[in-house]
Amino acid sequence: MGAVERPEDNLAALNVDAAASTQGSYVVLASARAPAWWDGWRGALTLTAARANRLGYYGIGNDTPYAPDSLTAAGGGPYFYRVSRTSFAARATIQRRVVGPLRVLAGVTLEHSDFRPLPGPSVFGRDLAAGTVDPSTVPFTDKVVRAGLVLDTRDLELDPHAGVFAEALFASGTGYTRTTADARLLVHPQERLVLAGRLAAEGMGGDPPLAAQELMESSERPFVAVGGYRSLRGYHDGRFTGRGKLLGGLEARCLILGIPAAAQLKIVELKLVAFFDAGRVFGPGEAVRLTTRGLHHSGGGELALRFLRSSLVVVGYGRGSEGGQLVFGTTWSY
Repeated sequence: MGAVERPEDNLAALNVDAAASTQGSYVVLASARAPAWWDGWRGALTLTAARANRLGYYGIGNDTPYAPDSLTAAGGGPYFYRVSRTSFAARATIQRRVVGPLRVLAGVTLEHSDFRPLPGPSVFGRDLAAGTVDPSTVPFTDKVVRAGLVLDTRDLELDPHAGVFAEALFASGTGYTRTTADARLLVHPQERLVLAGRLAAEGMGGDPPLAAQELMESSERPFVAVGGYRSLRGYHDGRFTGRGKLLGGLEARCLILGIPAAAQLKIVELKLVAFFDAGRVFGPGEAVRLTTRGLHHSGGGELALRFLRSSLVVVGYGRGSEGGQLVFGTTWSY
């Protein structure tokens, strides 16, 4: 029998990434991770400087309208659904195994964010002038402390074939609180088939700024929600913004090519994926709850290529009620 592989993709890693676009966007990210360097402990530190110079902004709420051709929107222009966001952030997280697969988590984040309207009329400029986006939170410096529990029985963290991942997190930021719950189940009914499902919800109290409402917390890194690769494929990133969030999804991942290694883990796996996503946001005064009302949904397919135990690339296409989007990721969506 081959040796049992550890679930972490590496003992520790240090990465520095940088990218820039011709439209003024850039990102510089330095991260240090140690998921298995010390027995029973995991730590991560991330430093980020970024500007999204054409970030989508469609308003706040679950029913915000969107015209695919912004030039035809009432009073619209080329940047009607766009805003420029700049952020600088430092994020540290430490986790300690309590018993078996259960870990306790603690972390801090310091982030400064700013939004700048682009030339011409825009939804962001309108909401800022009307006070829908609080002008006192543009720019905004956020100091966050967070704690939680993480249950992780996945056989391989980067590309799991079976197991459960669940987390319950509480965070206190500058003027607001955030409570997040996320559960994912993976089963392996056949040698070449993995079925995955996800259900996640988040609620915010106090007066969260726009920068915080655009993201959903996780034990690894926050992600854009609702809309985009990590939350609702087939819709623009951040298509729906609100204090509360509800996400659900189903995936079928079918192995179509595998090159075996000496151990149980294959050197290369190429998978064909079919997915269905659903999600919505909740506004002020709305309680986050399990419901099928107001859900936005999408479906699509992907090709996923994993090389060794630390590299995964996913490309595909998702389609919702507002059209379709190409999707790309270097991790699974969930």
